Amino acid sequence: MTINAQKNLLCFSHLRWDFVFQRPQHLMTRFAQKGNVYFLEEPLFDVLETPYLQIEKKLPGLWVCVPHLPAGCSQEKTAEQLKTLLQSFFEVRNCANFIFWYYTPVAFEFSRSFKPDLIVYDCMDELSAFKFAPPRIKFMEQQLLAKADIVFTGGVSLYEAKKSSHDNIYPFPSSIDKSHFQAARNLVTEPKDQAAISGVKLGFYGVIDERFDQQLIRELAARRPDWHLILIGPVVKIDPAQLPVADNIHYLGCKTYQELPSYLSGWDVAMIPFLLNESTRFISPTKTPEYLAAGKPVVSSAIRDVVFPYAKLGLVSIGHDTESFISAIEHELTNRTNEKWLLAVDDYLSDKSWENTFDAMQRLMVSVKKLETSVVLTRELKTAS
Repeated sequence: MTINAQKNLLCFSHLRWDFVFQRPQHLMTRFAQKGNVYFLEEPLFDVLETPYLQIEKKLPGLWVCVPHLPAGCSQEKTAEQLKTLLQSFFEVRNCANFIFWYYTPVAFEFSRSFKPDLIVYDCMDELSAFKFAPPRIKFMEQQLLAKADIVFTGGVSLYEAKKSSHDNIYPFPSSIDKSHFQAARNLVTEPKDQAAISGVKLGFYGVIDERFDQQLIRELAARRPDWHLILIGPVVKIDPAQLPVADNIHYLGCKTYQELPSYLSGWDVAMIPFLLNESTRFISPTKTPEYLAAGKPVVSSAIRDVVFPYAKLGLVSIGHDTESFISAIEHELTNRTNEKWLLAVDDYLSDKSWENTFDAMQRLMVSVKKLETSVVLTRELKTAS
C-alpha cells in the first residue's frame, strides 16, 4: 500500500500546522509527496451561527483544514458539529480510500462512525499529562486504541507505557532532517538579534510551556552572569510575566524552521532545560538529535529518552540540579572541539532520518493490509470448502 490519488490521508491534529515544525509536519510533508494529505486542526470558535470547514492548500498534495464553530458550544455540540462537517467533507470523497491518522484521541469522538481503509494512532506524547488536557482524553484514547489498526509512539518510554494496550504497536523516537541542521556547522553569520549578544551563548529552542524549568534558567543566569541564555520559541499555557528576567536572559521569540540552523550556529552549548514531571515523563525531544546534528554539545535535564540512549552513549551531558547542570555546561564548553565526540555523534545519527522513519512506518502499514487480505482469503477458502 502506498498513498496515491485513491489512497488519501486525513490527519487529526491537536497542533496547528503553522505552529512549530515538528513530528506531524515532518511526516505529513513526506506523505504528501505520495498523495493527498488533509491536515485537520482543532476548531476555532469564531463564527456567530453557521459552522464551516476552511480548507487551504499549503503544499503540493497537502491541505490544512480548520473547522470554524460558534462560540460557547458545549462538548457534545462541538462533537456533533464536527461530525457534520466531516460528513460534508466526505460527500465528495470516498472515505474507504482514506487513511485516518490520529495525533489527538479527542478527534475520535466525532470521527469514529466513519469507515476508513486504515486507522493509525501516532501517539507522539502523553497528552493526558499536559496542562489543560481535556478530561475525557484518556477515555477517548482507550476507544481509539480499540479501533486502531496500528499504533506508533514518539519514544521508547512511551512505548513501554502503551505496549500492553495494543497488539500492533511500535516505537518511533524523534528523528531528524540531518542536512538541514548540519548546515549550522558551516554557517558563520548569525542573525542580527543574536549577533548583537556577545559572550558565551547557551541556547534553547522549542515551546516554552509548563515543561520548561523556569527556576533552573533563573538560577543559571544569576550564578553565571557571564553566560548568555538564548531562548527561542512561543510561550504557551504559562504566564509570560512570570518568566525569569535578567540582563543575560534573551527571549528572541518565534523563529521559522528554516531559520533555526543559523541561530544554532552561534551557540556554544545547546540546552534542554525541562522539569521532571508527568508532562515530561514520556517525551522524546526532537531537538536532541537536531542539536547534535548541528555539532553542538548538549546539556539536558534527566529526561528518560535523552538519558537512554544519548547520555549512556556519551553524546549528551545530564544535569540533575542547578549545580550539576552548571558543571555539565562547563565540561561541554571545554569538550566542544572533541573530534572523537563529533565522530561518535555522526556515527549514531548515520541511520537516523525522517525518511527512514517514514519508510519504516509505511512498510508496517502495508503489512497490516496484507495481513487483513490474508485473513479474508483464508475465511473465503474455508467457506468455499
